[in-house]
Amino acid sequence: MEKIRETADQYARIFTFSVHNMRNVQLKEIRQEWNHSRFFFGKNKVMMLALGRTAEEEYRENLHKLTQHLQGQMGLLFTNATEKEVLKYFEELYIPDYARSGTVASQTVVLEEGPLTEFTHSIEPQLRQLGLPTQLKRGVIHLLKEHTVCEKGQTLGPEQCRILKLFGHQMSDFHITMEGVWNNSGLWKTFDDQPRHIVPDRVKVKPKVEEKPTDDKADDETSIGLNMEDSAEDDDDEEGQDDDIEDDDDEEEDS
Repeated sequence: MEKIRETADQYARIFTFSVHNMRNVQLKEIRQEWNHSRFFFGKNKVMMLALGRTAEEEYRENLHKLTQHLQGQMGLLFTNATEKEVLKYFEELYIPDYARSGTVASQTVVLEEGPLTEFTHSIEPQLRQLGLPTQLKRGVIHLLKEHTVCEKGQTLGPEQCRILKLFGHQMSDFHITMEGVWNNSGLWKTFDDQPRHIVPDRVKVKPKVEEKPTDDKADDETSIGLNMEDSAEDDDDEEGQDDDIEDDDDEEEDS
């Protein structure tokens, strides 16, 4: 609490922000790029107590209006950067990543019928286990018919996420939305009209065009086959990283 109050005295503005599709790695990179400012993230109750929940408790004038908006996955950015600089940077910040189990699909994804030459034939049974209508024809995996991986608004399961990752489709975007700003003159305001990131409602993923085999390509295909099951382990590791965010912030709250 003392660190938060000290930081409030050192910077001209405090922005509240929300995080979408949280990724530890990206958040750390942003912290490093904005090392002239300070981020606090992870414990709303502590931030509310430090800045004041009511007009009687507030540390500085009108800070209780800021703390009333600290709900859910929210954080604070203390900075001397101008409002225009902050909004421009974060409005353009969309980092694509693979969707994780439990994510709500932002679009309908359809796999087109045809040969799947990017995969080695040995993983065809595993593709069928994931629910894909596949068959080997002369050593090449074929998708026998168009297949819908997910519908927009559907909560994704582990199998759907594995399919999207295997086909290289990054549905999730790590993004930070600035919700409001307080300045040291006591003025608080919210940002209600922010530009929306446009995502197509429906996309089709086409099988890659068959190319003349090369030694390098054969090695790549073998690698795809070997790493099929590893993709699930990667997802588990990434989910574990999110679980550590509060511990991570204990060390880096004032970084």
